[in-house]
Amino acid sequence: MGHPFAHTRQTVDTPGMKFSDITAPTPTTESLAAAYAQINAELDAGALKTAIAAWDTLRRSVETWSALVHLRFEQDTANAEAKAARDYADELNPVATSHEIALKRRLLALDRQAVAAITGNHALRLWETDVTTFEPVIQGDLEQEAKLTAKYTELLSSAKIPVAGEIVNLSGLAPFAQSLDRPTREAAMRGLWGFFAANGAAFDDIFDELVKRRHGMAQKLGFETYIELGYRRMRRVDYGATDVARYRDQIHTHVTPLVGKIMEARRKAHGWEKLYAWDEALTDPLGNPKPAGGETYLTAQAQKMFANMAPELADFFETMTQGGFLDLDNRPTKAPGGFCTSFANAGMPYIFANFNGTHHDIDVFTHEMGHAFQNFRSKNLPGFDYLWPTMESAEIHSMSLEVLAFPQIALMVGDAAADRYRRMHLIESLAFLPYGVCVDHFQHEIYANPQATPAQRHEIWKRLERKYLPWRDFGDVEYAAKGGYWQKQMHIYGSPFYYIDYTLALCCALQFWVKSRQNYAAAMRDYVVLCGRGGQAPFQALVASAGLISPFAPGALEAVVADAEAVLA
Repeated sequence: MGHPFAHTRQTVDTPGMKFSDITAPTPTTESLAAAYAQINAELDAGALKTAIAAWDTLRRSVETWSALVHLRFEQDTANAEAKAARDYADELNPVATSHEIALKRRLLALDRQAVAAITGNHALRLWETDVTTFEPVIQGDLEQEAKLTAKYTELLSSAKIPVAGEIVNLSGLAPFAQSLDRPTREAAMRGLWGFFAANGAAFDDIFDELVKRRHGMAQKLGFETYIELGYRRMRRVDYGATDVARYRDQIHTHVTPLVGKIMEARRKAHGWEKLYAWDEALTDPLGNPKPAGGETYLTAQAQKMFANMAPELADFFETMTQGGFLDLDNRPTKAPGGFCTSFANAGMPYIFANFNGTHHDIDVFTHEMGHAFQNFRSKNLPGFDYLWPTMESAEIHSMSLEVLAFPQIALMVGDAAADRYRRMHLIESLAFLPYGVCVDHFQHEIYANPQATPAQRHEIWKRLERKYLPWRDFGDVEYAAKGGYWQKQMHIYGSPFYYIDYTLALCCALQFWVKSRQNYAAAMRDYVVLCGRGGQAPFQALVASAGLISPFAPGALEAVVADAEAVLA
């Protein structure tokens, strides 16, 4: 019996690749129909391997085109041409999905062993999940869902927030939100929630329509609520909502009280009568460590950092920088946040970010580089379905690289701030866990009660916030205090149920951190190998393959949290 991750590889070469070289033809309804007709003709002729190879090439091309279109929109949400291209892509995507699902159904009806010999068994397991998530009857709903998500992104990107004599967008607000000066932090938070209050009806309306449309799709497909459909769209094949609920409880039991103690210690250390929400972002009493330089400096330092970590990382980062596969600066109409996308027909990823002079700039070179490195290492795996793993597995690569970079972090923040950065990162990691499960729990309640009013949704968030984040106090910042905080979390609108993934991955990343403190070289080797496995197996199998313990296993979370607490003591 061969290794479960061993299959025939295709080869995508990327020497000297430039972002400007990346192209893909714009598909049409007619071109997709013709391409799938040809693939089906190959199957009719019994040419299974030829048909699957042609399908893989087609999927890579369409995905590359889609990634380019969506990237250009995110780079300038006010650009009419980019917006029109995204609208067209959103209209065409359900057409492509319809063809794709039909072909998956046909392949699943063939001899399983023959198909698996070409694709690997896990691809078939993924397809069995995929085919339950689509019927032509929801094609229009999918198109409208995508348009609503784009509308939300445009609304976020329109923010012009006055603070400290400047006008900034959401990404530009971060330095003020982390200021050592308490009134500046408060002003930043009031400016933020002033924007959401002014646009609250629009944010509520967009989400209300998204929830109702997703619930409608679920019912059309035979599900009682969107929850099961949401899990299937996330391709979660080895755990379910019951497992997630138990994990949320573990965080509430073991992490929420610990973070509460950390927040109370912070309040006492500063001599504040109360710790308010605008104080939470100031993790370090001397001021959160900042990058030791700007974009050019950090890019050069990151090259040194990766060279000291693993030669594979260094070579890859050089390819990214020389090829122009980074967009890091913050611009007025650029979408907020950061992400990694990829161009499957070229075997190259791309990192999108918004530098703002805070430690989050460093995270781009660790978190998003983790995603990019995994995708690059997986580019020659046998089939499109393995280029990325499911999202909770993908976040292991990103969050683990953050902690594996700890020994080299002085290159990014300077020697004097390195220990403070590491401490800050651990505290923020622990504090993130209760927030992450709050976001997840909120979505479960929302989609279990799709007829809830906007006001009731705010009440649901407020109740869960009190449970998981009991220290949080917005004072008289009314919109946030009434339960509106969730509206700034982009995943809730655009990627339903994609958030628990970060907390599951963080449990695994902290295990890599523990291993790296014992034997750094071995931990780094395990990490590089895991990245190369891509999406060839479901979450818990990938976790086990790296010598890690599933976050769902009893005691797994408690153990890593105890290790982090001991270091922070």
